[in-house]
Amino acid sequence: MSAFVDEAQLNVRGGDGGFGCVSFRREGPVAFGGPNGGDGGDGGSVWLVADHNVASLLAFRDHPHRRAGDGVNGMGKDLHGRRGADLIVNVPEGTQVKDLYTGEVLADLPVHGSKWCASRGGQGGRGNARFLSNRRRAPKFAEQGEHGLDRWLKLELKLMADVALVGFPNAGKSTFISSVSAAKPKIANYPFTTLEPHLGVVRLDAETEFIIADIPGIIEGASQGKGLGHQFLRHIERARVLCVLVDLAPMDGMSAQEQERILLHELGEYRPDLLERPRLVVATKTDAADAVTIDAWKGSKMSAVTRDGVRKVLGDLADLVKHARTLEPPKQGAVVIKPKAEGSRVEKLGDLEFRIHGREVERAVALNDVTTPDAMNYIDERLKSLGVHRLLARAGAIEGTVVHIGTFSFEYTPES
Repeated sequence: MSAFVDEAQLNVRGGDGGFGCVSFRREGPVAFGGPNGGDGGDGGSVWLVADHNVASLLAFRDHPHRRAGDGVNGMGKDLHGRRGADLIVNVPEGTQVKDLYTGEVLADLPVHGSKWCASRGGQGGRGNARFLSNRRRAPKFAEQGEHGLDRWLKLELKLMADVALVGFPNAGKSTFISSVSAAKPKIANYPFTTLEPHLGVVRLDAETEFIIADIPGIIEGASQGKGLGHQFLRHIERARVLCVLVDLAPMDGMSAQEQERILLHELGEYRPDLLERPRLVVATKTDAADAVTIDAWKGSKMSAVTRDGVRKVLGDLADLVKHARTLEPPKQGAVVIKPKAEGSRVEKLGDLEFRIHGREVERAVALNDVTTPDAMNYIDERLKSLGVHRLLARAGAIEGTVVHIGTFSFEYTPES
């Protein structure tokens, strides 16, 4: 079974906030003390952190659920609950995070230490001491804890490498990387021997070192997804330099020139900017090709088996990598795609039925006990301050209209 996984689903849930406490002072000679209920603690958050010690997304294949700690409930005597513990989830460098259902890109974690909050913990409820005012001298209600965000994500790994080896199946990529690094991919004399990417470190001298990625074979039509094309091509996107390998002794008799044309076409169809990357086209298997074929190829050539020409190819790649590194901007942390901020809005569901959307409006209802008269009065005040009544009036709501906010429903009564 393969130990390399480059796609996975992940369910993250922030911890729930603790409940606020309803309590009144009852000490000494004080018969009717004021409110002293403490706040509930906030729930912990789930953070994704890029870690160079993590090689793949294997950890999420069979265990996709991650949840942070819940906040502790508040208590009397103004004792606030403890905050829930955050959960750190380590992922490989180069992990891209998408919404599982919409496909929207939410974050990119390109380098070690990049971090992104995948799920915020719920806010702890306020105790009744928070609601003391001149008009409300003895509040008999407190807020409930907010539930942590629960959502499904899709993780995609795009390998970080200096050089990506691109070629048809059985073009000699695995033989090459195994001969110049400590990587040991499977090598055999049949197509699609490599079904997963492999990384190898090439060290030419004390100052020259770079990483090579052995990408599984690309075939014609890969840019349209043929032969798991998209899954394999994705790993080429972050490489600084492309090394295109063409086979001088292919089993199907396709010329090296035709192989180069097809490979460059597939790269351009998948992402046109890949053709602008520095690249070196190298003919392989000079040990197995005839003299006429070898002489007809005027570019770089080598045999990874006999190591003829390998040193020169590595030198050329090192020069391209060195130049590419000088041109790129400094590495940055997590790239977060921020959603557009949305206020409250009204959705018409029917002739006499509306739904209110908006984080603040939904929280005003979700955090309070709708079975308590005092809490209901507070909810009504809060909704008025958020402009919900004006929104409903503009939308055409009349007496008796059913209004939904989250899981709570009520009949609308116009302001007098």
